[in-house]
Amino acid sequence: MKHPSLEKLFYSSLVTEHIVPEGKDAEFKHWYQLLVEDAKQCQGFLCCDLCPPLVCKDPVVKWYYIIHFDSPNHLNKWMESSDRLKLLKSGQDIFYAYRFKSFTTGLEGWFSMQSGNAEYAGLGPSRWKQILAVVLGLYPIVMLQSLIFSRLGIMQSWSLANSMIVNNLITSTILSLVVMPFISKRLRFWLKPAYLPISLKTNIFGSAVVITLMGIMLILFGIISPVNTN
Repeated sequence: MKHPSLEKLFYSSLVTEHIVPEGKDAEFKHWYQLLVEDAKQCQGFLCCDLCPPLVCKDPVVKWYYIIHFDSPNHLNKWMESSDRLKLLKSGQDIFYAYRFKSFTTGLEGWFSMQSGNAEYAGLGPSRWKQILAVVLGLYPIVMLQSLIFSRLGIMQSWSLANSMIVNNLITSTILSLVVMPFISKRLRFWLKPAYLPISLKTNIFGSAVVITLMGIMLILFGIISPVNTN
Protein backbone atom coordinates (compact mmCIF):
# COMPACT_ATOMS: atom_id res chain seq x y z
CA MET A 1 0.00 0.00 0.00
CA LYS A 2 1.42 3.35 -1.04
CA HIS A 3 1.25 6.20 1.42
CA PRO A 4 0.72 9.80 0.29
CA SER A 5 3.62 12.19 0.53
CA LEU A 6 3.95 13.57 4.05
CA GLU A 7 4.40 17.07 2.64
CA LYS A 8 0.90 16.87 1.09
CA LEU A 9 -0.59 16.11 4.50
CA PHE A 10 0.70 19.35 5.98
CA TYR A 11 -1.53 21.84 4.22
CA SER A 12 -0.36 25.39 4.90
CA SER A 13 -2.47 28.43 5.62
CA LEU A 14 -1.86 32.16 5.92
CA VAL A 15 -4.18 34.34 8.01
CA THR A 16 -3.90 38.03 7.13
CA GLU A 17 -5.42 41.12 8.74
CA HIS A 18 -5.77 44.34 6.73
CA ILE A 19 -6.67 47.62 8.41
CA VAL A 20 -8.78 49.59 5.92
CA PRO A 21 -10.14 53.15 6.32
CA GLU A 22 -13.92 53.41 6.38
CA GLY A 23 -15.30 54.01 2.91
CA LYS A 24 -12.66 51.98 1.11
CA ASP A 25 -14.30 48.56 1.48
CA ALA A 26 -15.16 48.30 -2.22
CA GLU A 27 -11.60 49.18 -3.22
CA PHE A 28 -10.23 46.62 -0.80
CA LYS A 29 -12.51 43.83 -2.09
CA HIS A 30 -11.43 44.60 -5.66
CA TRP A 31 -7.79 44.46 -4.58
CA TYR A 32 -8.47 41.20 -2.73
CA GLN A 33 -9.91 39.62 -5.88
CA LEU A 34 -6.73 40.54 -7.76
CA LEU A 35 -4.70 38.89 -4.98
CA VAL A 36 -6.76 35.69 -5.19
CA GLU A 37 -6.44 35.58 -8.98
CA ASP A 38 -2.68 35.89 -8.60
CA ALA A 39 -2.58 33.09 -6.00
CA LYS A 40 -4.64 30.83 -8.28
CA GLN A 41 -1.85 30.98 -10.86
CA CYS A 42 0.64 29.54 -8.37
CA GLN A 43 1.29 25.85 -7.87
CA GLY A 44 -0.38 24.31 -4.85
CA PHE A 45 -3.17 26.89 -4.39
CA LEU A 46 -6.28 25.39 -2.77
CA CYS A 47 -8.69 28.15 -1.82
CA CYS A 48 -9.04 31.50 -0.07
CA ASP A 49 -11.67 32.46 2.50
CA LEU A 50 -12.67 36.09 3.10
CA CYS A 51 -14.16 36.68 6.55
CA PRO A 52 -16.88 39.25 7.33
CA PRO A 53 -15.33 42.64 8.13
CA LEU A 54 -14.87 43.87 11.68
CA VAL A 55 -15.93 47.49 12.20
CA CYS A 56 -13.79 49.12 14.90
CA LYS A 57 -14.37 52.12 17.19
CA ASP A 58 -11.71 53.99 15.28
CA PRO A 59 -12.73 54.97 11.74
CA VAL A 60 -11.27 51.76 10.30
CA VAL A 61 -12.49 48.34 9.23
CA LYS A 62 -10.46 45.15 9.70
CA TRP A 63 -10.64 42.58 6.94
CA TYR A 64 -9.33 39.02 7.39
CA TYR A 65 -8.68 36.37 4.78
CA ILE A 66 -7.24 32.87 5.03
CA ILE A 67 -5.38 31.47 2.04
CA HIS A 68 -4.57 27.78 1.77
CA PHE A 69 -1.84 25.95 -0.15
CA ASP A 70 -1.09 22.24 -0.33
CA SER A 71 2.42 22.49 1.14
CA PRO A 72 4.69 24.87 3.08
CA ASN A 73 7.01 25.14 0.10
CA HIS A 74 4.28 26.29 -2.30
CA LEU A 75 2.91 28.82 0.19
CA ASN A 76 6.37 30.27 0.78
CA LYS A 77 7.02 30.55 -2.95
CA TRP A 78 3.81 32.51 -3.43
CA MET A 79 4.55 34.76 -0.45
CA GLU A 80 7.96 35.62 -1.91
CA SER A 81 6.74 36.00 -5.51
CA SER A 82 7.31 39.31 -7.27
CA ASP A 83 3.64 39.50 -8.38
CA ARG A 84 2.39 39.29 -4.79
CA LEU A 85 4.88 41.90 -3.62
CA LYS A 86 3.72 44.23 -6.41
CA LEU A 87 0.11 43.76 -5.33
CA LEU A 88 1.01 44.57 -1.72
CA LYS A 89 2.75 47.73 -2.88
CA SER A 90 -0.25 48.76 -5.00
CA GLY A 91 -2.54 48.24 -2.00
CA GLN A 92 -0.71 50.78 0.16
CA ASP A 93 -3.19 53.45 -0.95
CA ILE A 94 -6.11 51.26 0.12
CA PHE A 95 -5.16 49.92 3.56
CA TYR A 96 -3.19 51.48 6.41
CA ALA A 97 -1.33 48.34 7.44
CA TYR A 98 -1.48 44.57 7.53
CA ARG A 99 0.00 41.68 9.47
CA PHE A 100 -0.22 37.94 9.15
CA LYS A 101 0.34 34.61 10.85
CA SER A 102 1.44 31.58 8.87
CA PHE A 103 0.85 27.98 9.91
CA THR A 104 3.07 25.05 8.88
CA THR A 105 5.19 27.26 6.67
CA GLY A 106 8.68 26.59 7.94
CA LEU A 107 8.90 30.23 9.03
CA GLU A 108 8.24 29.58 12.69
CA GLY A 109 11.26 30.04 14.93
CA TRP A 110 12.34 30.18 18.57
CA PHE A 111 9.85 32.94 19.28
CA SER A 112 7.05 31.79 16.92
CA MET A 113 7.84 34.69 14.68
CA GLN A 114 8.43 35.09 10.99
CA SER A 115 11.89 36.06 9.90
CA GLY A 116 13.18 36.93 6.49
CA ASN A 117 12.67 40.09 4.46
CA ALA A 118 11.42 43.39 5.83
CA GLU A 119 7.78 42.31 5.39
CA TYR A 120 8.07 40.11 8.47
CA ALA A 121 9.55 42.80 10.73
CA GLY A 122 7.69 43.48 13.96
CA LEU A 123 5.91 40.12 14.11
CA GLY A 124 8.15 38.84 16.88
CA PRO A 125 9.40 40.24 20.19
CA SER A 126 11.50 43.39 20.26
CA ARG A 127 15.10 42.82 19.22
CA TRP A 128 16.47 43.63 22.69
CA LYS A 129 14.19 40.98 24.22
CA GLN A 130 15.31 38.42 21.69
CA ILE A 131 18.97 39.19 22.47
CA LEU A 132 18.46 38.86 26.24
CA ALA A 133 16.48 35.62 25.86
CA VAL A 134 19.08 34.03 23.59
CA VAL A 135 21.95 35.02 25.88
CA LEU A 136 19.99 33.64 28.84
CA GLY A 137 19.78 30.28 27.08
CA LEU A 138 23.20 30.29 25.44
CA TYR A 139 25.35 31.28 28.42
CA PRO A 140 24.73 28.22 30.64
CA ILE A 141 25.10 25.82 27.70
CA VAL A 142 28.47 27.25 26.70
CA MET A 143 29.73 27.36 30.29
CA LEU A 144 28.61 23.83 31.19
CA GLN A 145 29.92 22.43 27.94
CA SER A 146 33.28 24.11 28.47
CA LEU A 147 33.57 22.92 32.07
CA ILE A 148 32.55 19.33 31.30
CA PHE A 149 34.79 19.01 28.26
CA SER A 150 37.70 20.53 30.19
CA ARG A 151 37.30 18.19 33.17
CA LEU A 152 36.96 15.10 30.96
CA GLY A 153 39.71 16.15 28.58
CA ILE A 154 37.43 15.91 25.55
CA MET A 155 38.83 17.38 22.30
CA GLN A 156 41.86 18.81 24.12
CA SER A 157 44.23 17.58 21.42
CA TRP A 158 42.02 18.73 18.55
CA SER A 159 42.76 21.77 16.40
CA LEU A 160 40.83 24.95 17.18
CA ALA A 161 38.90 24.72 13.89
CA ASN A 162 37.78 21.12 14.49
CA SER A 163 36.85 21.58 18.15
CA MET A 164 35.01 24.83 17.41
CA ILE A 165 32.70 23.35 14.79
CA VAL A 166 31.84 20.34 16.97
CA ASN A 167 31.23 22.59 19.97
CA ASN A 168 29.00 24.87 17.89
CA LEU A 169 27.01 21.93 16.54
CA ILE A 170 26.40 20.59 20.05
CA THR A 171 25.56 24.03 21.43
CA SER A 172 23.19 24.93 18.58
CA THR A 173 21.37 21.61 18.82
CA ILE A 174 20.77 21.89 22.56
CA LEU A 175 19.82 25.57 22.25
CA SER A 176 17.33 25.06 19.41
CA LEU A 177 15.71 21.79 20.48
CA VAL A 178 15.63 22.12 24.26
CA VAL A 179 16.60 25.42 25.82
CA MET A 180 14.95 28.07 23.60
CA PRO A 181 11.55 26.33 23.42
CA PHE A 182 11.64 26.09 27.24
CA ILE A 183 12.61 29.76 27.65
CA SER A 184 10.09 30.97 25.06
CA LYS A 185 7.28 29.14 26.83
CA ARG A 186 8.21 30.36 30.32
CA LEU A 187 8.72 33.98 29.18
CA ARG A 188 5.72 34.09 26.84
CA PHE A 189 4.10 36.85 28.92
CA TRP A 190 7.15 39.05 28.17
CA LEU A 191 8.20 37.81 24.72
CA LYS A 192 5.11 39.14 22.99
CA PRO A 193 5.21 40.36 19.38
CA ALA A 194 6.27 43.99 19.16
CA TYR A 195 2.89 45.13 17.79
CA LEU A 196 0.97 43.81 20.81
CA PRO A 197 0.52 46.18 23.76
CA ILE A 198 2.39 45.23 26.91
CA SER A 199 2.33 47.13 30.19
CA LEU A 200 5.40 48.86 31.57
CA LYS A 201 5.05 46.75 34.73
CA THR A 202 5.21 43.51 32.70
CA ASN A 203 8.18 44.79 30.70
CA ILE A 204 10.09 45.70 33.85
CA PHE A 205 9.19 42.42 35.59
CA GLY A 206 10.22 40.27 32.63
CA SER A 207 13.47 42.15 32.17
CA ALA A 208 14.22 41.89 35.88
CA VAL A 209 13.64 38.12 35.80
CA VAL A 210 16.04 37.65 32.88
CA ILE A 211 18.74 39.91 34.31
CA THR A 212 18.44 38.30 37.76
CA LEU A 213 18.80 34.81 36.29
CA MET A 214 21.87 35.96 34.37
CA GLY A 215 23.35 37.41 37.55
CA ILE A 216 22.75 34.21 39.50
CA MET A 217 24.38 32.11 36.77
CA LEU A 218 27.32 34.52 36.60
CA ILE A 219 27.94 34.11 40.35
CA LEU A 220 27.56 30.31 40.27
CA PHE A 221 29.83 29.80 37.28
CA GLY A 222 32.32 32.24 38.79
CA ILE A 223 32.52 29.99 41.87
CA ILE A 224 32.82 26.64 40.10
CA SER A 225 34.94 27.63 37.10
CA PRO A 226 38.76 27.65 37.41
CA VAL A 227 40.53 31.00 37.59
CA ASN A 228 42.43 31.95 34.41
CA THR A 229 45.98 32.70 35.54
CA ASN A 230 47.30 33.57 32.08
